[in-house]
Amino acid sequence: MKNYQTGQIRNLGVVAHGGAGKTSLVEAMLFNTGILSRLGRVEDGTTASDYHPEEAAKQITIHSSLVPCEWNGIKINLLDTPGFSDFIGEVKGALRVSDSVMFVVSAVDGVEVQHEVIWDIADGYNLPRIVFINKMDRENANFDKVISDLKSKFNANFVPIQIPIGSFSTFSGIVDIISGTAYEGAGKGKEIPIPAELADEVAQYREQLIEAAAEGDDDLTMKYLEGEELTPEEIKEGLAKSITMRKVVPVMAGSATKNIGAAQVMDVAVNYLPAPEESEGPMSALVFKTIADPYVGKMNFLRVYSGTFKSDTTVLNSKKEKTERIGNVLFVRGKNTVQTNAVATGDLAVVVKLQDTGTCDTLCDKDKPVVLEGIDFPTPTLTVAIAPKSKNDEDKLGDAISKLLEEDPTMRVEKNIETKQTLLTGMGELHINIMIEKLKRKFGVDVVVADPKVPYRETIRSKVEVEGKHKKQSGGRGQYGHVWIRFEPNPEADFVFEEDIFGGSVPRQYFPAVEKGLREALVEGVLAGYPTTGIKATLYDGSYHNVDSSELAFKIAASLAFKKAVPLAKPIILEPIMSVESVVPENFMGDIISDFNTKRGRVLGTEQVGRLTKIRATVPLSEMYRYAIDLKSMTQGRGSFTMEFNSYEEVPARQAEDIIKKAKAEAEAEK
Repeated sequence: MKNYQTGQIRNLGVVAHGGAGKTSLVEAMLFNTGILSRLGRVEDGTTASDYHPEEAAKQITIHSSLVPCEWNGIKINLLDTPGFSDFIGEVKGALRVSDSVMFVVSAVDGVEVQHEVIWDIADGYNLPRIVFINKMDRENANFDKVISDLKSKFNANFVPIQIPIGSFSTFSGIVDIISGTAYEGAGKGKEIPIPAELADEVAQYREQLIEAAAEGDDDLTMKYLEGEELTPEEIKEGLAKSITMRKVVPVMAGSATKNIGAAQVMDVAVNYLPAPEESEGPMSALVFKTIADPYVGKMNFLRVYSGTFKSDTTVLNSKKEKTERIGNVLFVRGKNTVQTNAVATGDLAVVVKLQDTGTCDTLCDKDKPVVLEGIDFPTPTLTVAIAPKSKNDEDKLGDAISKLLEEDPTMRVEKNIETKQTLLTGMGELHINIMIEKLKRKFGVDVVVADPKVPYRETIRSKVEVEGKHKKQSGGRGQYGHVWIRFEPNPEADFVFEEDIFGGSVPRQYFPAVEKGLREALVEGVLAGYPTTGIKATLYDGSYHNVDSSELAFKIAASLAFKKAVPLAKPIILEPIMSVESVVPENFMGDIISDFNTKRGRVLGTEQVGRLTKIRATVPLSEMYRYAIDLKSMTQGRGSFTMEFNSYEEVPARQAEDIIKKAKAEAEAEK
């Protein structure tokens, strides 16, 4: 792959809902440039962009993939992205470094959920966009219906610049509205006369096209309004400006698997989509993706935003304030790589084996530091507990997890101190399954998956005064510790210890031992073995022995007092309550509120957030572990939510009985 100047580069994100045929379209585009000698198939796992083993096995895109190609002297960096919501983080990373985006829509299924989700992301990045209506060769393909669907779902000016000739079994080619030429067959196609039955439609769309082109330039607008005819060059120039200014979204059509229309997409990318902005300032580049490759090592994918990125140099990671030695710089196409010594502004490349650099980091001139805006990755919401299957797996798990975290910013791993579980949080079931498969395939680590345990706690509701006495005589020096302790509820703090001793009934030197004995006893409650919290303990009396008393004896006495007191003090179980915010289309609001009610939740209010509705509620954590799956099902994938800890509240009696019963059964099983 040769080096290209900034004006010769197009960075095009290719997006879709899963199954629309985006990867097949990318494959056809690569084939048309001569890079590929044959068209790969998603079903066979042989496409250039879906080259990871898990993608071939599942026949879907899981990772965003960089596959550049050259067309008419222009380098098109195609970023093939996943179409499933679990991997939306990959889409966000790719669109952050794209200059425009192509939505691939099925002519059979029309606009689907992920199209809507990604459209909003593209809005956030102010990206120009084009649409390719794919699968015109399939039964029930309907170009006009998809156009209508696009217009009803999105606030944009959709103008066909190509229309299909026929559909399903009669689909044979496309008419290019701009040039007024019809093409039949695969590749660029053979020029044929425009079918007579399409003449009126072509004329209608050409008028829309000219109007859209005129909107891109004030002089052209005046010329158009005065009834003057625009020249072909003016139409081309005006259309390019209108696309860049997001005043028009051109629509094309074809069949990726039959390679009809793909060549015309490349013409549009070269002639009408914007090149990266020129910049001659000091070098700066953003890392938008990281792969932990078991053979090559860590691979950082980056886009150069200013200056020239060169091999064999030292640069500054301005986010982490560390220098990095740049060795090999690579251009990549799927899994294939080629070395380069320089990367121009606007181009995309890969650097290997950097020590401290990860996704969202900025690499720049060490004498002129700059920090580029990062990527707003979504927060993962589905949690499972994982445990190593064997001792060998346990030794390797930590290192494997850290490598996975490097390449996936939408993954979280934490050790819950209370439940002693390792918790893995991802974007959904598929995402978590893929991560677990990667642990085994890439790093040879097998894990067992379980449901997360709820970190319940225990407390008391009434005041009691109890005696704790530890007395032991077995020849030689004995053990003697004797305390009277008052226990009472204290919701303001986890644990408060005070002493109120008169007359030295318990010497001051044993106070710390009493407190220590109580703190150790708090760790395992008497109801179900959960930590006890919200208690104030006051040591107010006791006795000691000049010879036999010791710190250990008083520690044991305090522990005995605690175990005697709690059952008498009306103990209860507490559960964590979460603050939840669900953002959903308004027509799903009733379902979401009803679901919160079934989950013992309390709805606090709603508010409008653009086209969506935000519902605020508090819900027990025990009801929320599968909520990511529930919400996806209830909203057809259109909903999202965030969740954070709010407070601890008493568990209802019926649930408390079940929790205690389960805890006792588990304790028996462990014996």
